[in-house]
Amino acid sequence: MTAHSKPLPLIVIRPQPGNDATCAAARERGVEALGFPLFTIAPLACDVPEGSFDAILAGSANVFRHGGDALQTLLDVPVIAVGETTAASARAAGFTVSGIGEGGLQPVVAALPPGNYIRIAGEDRVDLNPPPSVRIETVVAYAARRSPLPSALAHILNTGAVVLLHSGEAARHLAAECQRIEIQRKSVLIACLAPRIATLAGEGWGAIATAPARTDAMLLETAMRMCKTV
Repeated sequence: MTAHSKPLPLIVIRPQPGNDATCAAARERGVEALGFPLFTIAPLACDVPEGSFDAILAGSANVFRHGGDALQTLLDVPVIAVGETTAASARAAGFTVSGIGEGGLQPVVAALPPGNYIRIAGEDRVDLNPPPSVRIETVVAYAARRSPLPSALAHILNTGAVVLLHSGEAARHLAAECQRIEIQRKSVLIACLAPRIATLAGEGWGAIATAPARTDAMLLETAMRMCKTV
């Protein structure tokens, strides 16, 4: 690998408010990230299944930002959150947090005691493999609505950039938009939050890297290193 004479620009395409948060975290590390949110999160009509639940499984802060009225029927159910940001959103919405994981929901689910759980999730979500004694009901409460890639971002990508990918939906959308407006993938380097995201992005990119841990901080560190080297 060789050092760049000028660092590549760092691009954040995740929806708000996460986009601003990632850009702010980059600035704290001395890097000016460029925010181009290519998604907006919209709530979906959903019904909560009947029955009692031992806990809510929440893999994103969007659960509590966009879960809608359905969540109000579950306020007495404790939340097991995928990370601290999701836990903070749960508390702000009036929920009690009984557990906080790291590295995705699957490790959390693998360690659950026997019981009946409800997962509030978005349309784009990771399939979970619970132990035989763990029953999970899934409610889809929100979806990411795509936006076309703006011309200003297309110009940046054509000249070389590092893009942070926080979700499988972001990987698919970036790939489709690059094909639609004929951006050469080799000019775009992608930093992915998880191996699944890298797989969904496909091949042909200038470089692909996956964060060593599934946290925004680790993803940002990975992307920043990519900005400096090719």
